[in-house]
Amino acid sequence: MSVETDPATPLWQDPAQDAETRVEALIAEMTVEEKVAQLFGVWVGASREGGEVAPHQHEMDDAIDLDVLLPNGLGQLTRPFGTAPVDPAVGALSLLRTQQRITGANRFAIPALAHEECLAGFATWGATAYPVPLSWGATFDPALVRRMAGAIGGDMRSVGVHQGLAPVLDVVRDARWGRVEETIGEDPYLVGTIATAYIQGLESAGIIATLKHFAGYSASVAGRNLAPVAMGPRERADVILVPFEMAVRESGVRSVMHAYTDTDGMPAVADEWLLTTLLRDTWGFEGTVVADYFGIAFLKTLHGMAGDWAEAAGTALAAGVDVELPTVKTFGRPLVEAIAAGRVPEALIDRALRRVLVQKARLGLLDPGWNPVPPGLAGADLSDAEALRGSIDLDSPANRDIARRIAEQAIVLLGNDGTLPLRRPERIAVVGPNADDPLAVLGCYSFPLHVLVHHPDVPTGIGLPTLREALAAEFPGAEIVTAPGATVDGPDTGGFAEAVELARGADVVVAALGDRAGLFGRGTSGEGCDAESAALPGVQQQLLDALIATGRPVVTTLLAGRPYALGGAVEGAAAIVQSFFPGQEGTSAIAGVLSGRINPSGRLPVSIPRRPGVHPSTYLSARLAHATEVSNIDPTPAFGFGHGLSYTTFEWSDLSGDGARIGTDGEVTLEFTVRNAGDREGTEVVQLYLHDPVATVVQPVQRLIGYARVPLAPGEASRVRVTVPADLASFTGRQGRRIVEPGELELRLAASSTDPRLVAAVTLTGPVREVDHTRHLHATFTVAEPGA
Repeated sequence: MSVETDPATPLWQDPAQDAETRVEALIAEMTVEEKVAQLFGVWVGASREGGEVAPHQHEMDDAIDLDVLLPNGLGQLTRPFGTAPVDPAVGALSLLRTQQRITGANRFAIPALAHEECLAGFATWGATAYPVPLSWGATFDPALVRRMAGAIGGDMRSVGVHQGLAPVLDVVRDARWGRVEETIGEDPYLVGTIATAYIQGLESAGIIATLKHFAGYSASVAGRNLAPVAMGPRERADVILVPFEMAVRESGVRSVMHAYTDTDGMPAVADEWLLTTLLRDTWGFEGTVVADYFGIAFLKTLHGMAGDWAEAAGTALAAGVDVELPTVKTFGRPLVEAIAAGRVPEALIDRALRRVLVQKARLGLLDPGWNPVPPGLAGADLSDAEALRGSIDLDSPANRDIARRIAEQAIVLLGNDGTLPLRRPERIAVVGPNADDPLAVLGCYSFPLHVLVHHPDVPTGIGLPTLREALAAEFPGAEIVTAPGATVDGPDTGGFAEAVELARGADVVVAALGDRAGLFGRGTSGEGCDAESAALPGVQQQLLDALIATGRPVVTTLLAGRPYALGGAVEGAAAIVQSFFPGQEGTSAIAGVLSGRINPSGRLPVSIPRRPGVHPSTYLSARLAHATEVSNIDPTPAFGFGHGLSYTTFEWSDLSGDGARIGTDGEVTLEFTVRNAGDREGTEVVQLYLHDPVATVVQPVQRLIGYARVPLAPGEASRVRVTVPADLASFTGRQGRRIVEPGELELRLAASSTDPRLVAAVTLTGPVREVDHTRHLHATFTVAEPGA
């Protein structure tokens, strides 16, 4: 609703007006060149010599003359902190001066929107390195993830950043895919709830969160990065799209990034049904759709759907892409010329521009006298950059406390013969390639591995204690001996003899195995680091077998980015401790689990395969994907989704609600008791799975529809109530519409997908009911205060 204002103030610059009114007034004043300039970013400082930080960057990053570009304005600045190491305060001052240059050069004084990566923390020098998203999934704790994201967002805002390119909502379909570490897990409900919490935290700090990769990226053929997707509409609707739908509905997210891949021949960047009909017209998304880096140009270079850059730009705009990232290639001069020639309607430019400028207006970037000084520099003397060095702390004790809590809750105890917790060992042999490597806790989008690998003389900027160091601190009375035994992925077994000798002389062996995160083939996990099988990289399995053969108790400890088959260790190891790149506080968390200081409560967000060559390994599969008598391949996992042990035991009992009959538009309430029957405090993770035995289209044997963490002291019990709407039984039917069918269901209250504890039969009655994006998405858990 517009109001009276000073006639001397341009309407678009008047904060008393609503954003839409201001934007329409501004668009009416802009030339085509000025409009287009708001629809792309530039990547100052990116290398044009090779793809160091992003693939194809050297092919797509043309030389840019800012003196020529900036008078028309600029939509985005790409990674001012995440391209090269810079002190946070010095970087904030540099960004401020850049914004002053941008606003001073264009006649409307519109600043750029600055974006950064924040997959596992703000990806810049000196910022806290949190656990990767796969660890977030292992916590089954949205509230803690929301708190982490708020801290990340606060740090980003303190230095002048506006947008974060996270989280990843891709559902794992094949664990060989290198980017599994960036995902939250293999179940769409877990992914959706954890990702939504992350977005809420980031947005609460004023940072624009970005859903990615929309949609289907993780379902690429054979787990290869940026490969085609062979997927039917039901899998897409009921698995891949579910987390995105939840996030759009519930999180307040303001940006979406399209996926690189094509599904059944249609690239996401060109898919109008996906980016406009579904995302905007159906789900009601009102923010901006941004390109994955170079994704628009890929219409010409990789997909073969555009004959030139202008055609690529027009195709993406028509589909619903608003902003080209990371730098200008197709939305620059080629697009301006295409509009002049009538090849691309100017109305498409205006549509995208409207979304971009409304977002800037709501951020205050169109206000007169907009102050680019970020909160971290408020009140500081800005005349001397060197004097500012060290004045902004992006790795505060509060940050590290959150990182520690997530790491502790994300450690999954897969197996234990009673060896853990360790009881005052005198000599611990820490053996394996990740025993003494400070970078073994980090994922590929951490700043040290994403950028600092190209700046070897620059310190990491954060503390990264190795597992050996953490164990020495955890067990001060023990002698710690260590040997790598092998590299992460090399073929050399020459170090086996030393490792085995150390193992034979130790009370307990900690086998520190797993991955080395990297990018585009420089690691065993990460973007572009896909695996041929689920076998441990290199000769690590042989090393593990040799250690187990000594007869000493071996605690297999994994610092990895994906699940791996562990061969004979599943039965032969004394214990198996799984971590997924647990961040800078991760080794202390692992050591605490080994000592018993921490009672593990993590649960698997992905299944652990039993055999390295059986793919895909997701639990979310139909009956035909399970073991049968007509195939010699048994895909049964070694440890199923949701699995995780504790140092205490829990008893489940007294189920009520079994046998209920409700309408297809109704809900059922179950109640049951969870008791800590052990002698120490612990947390049970209650998981609710739905099994639909008979449906008009094939259904997965079971799927997660809810969960709750239940902390209990020894001997304590809680009464847990869960209300389940019939909507949660919906699926995509034969006609392509989401329906709830009458019939028999099982609601499985379980400790994991392979460990049901209580089962309630429920009958849905009445007609088939069609539902849409307004349906109920959650079961409601109420956990009563514990009572003895």
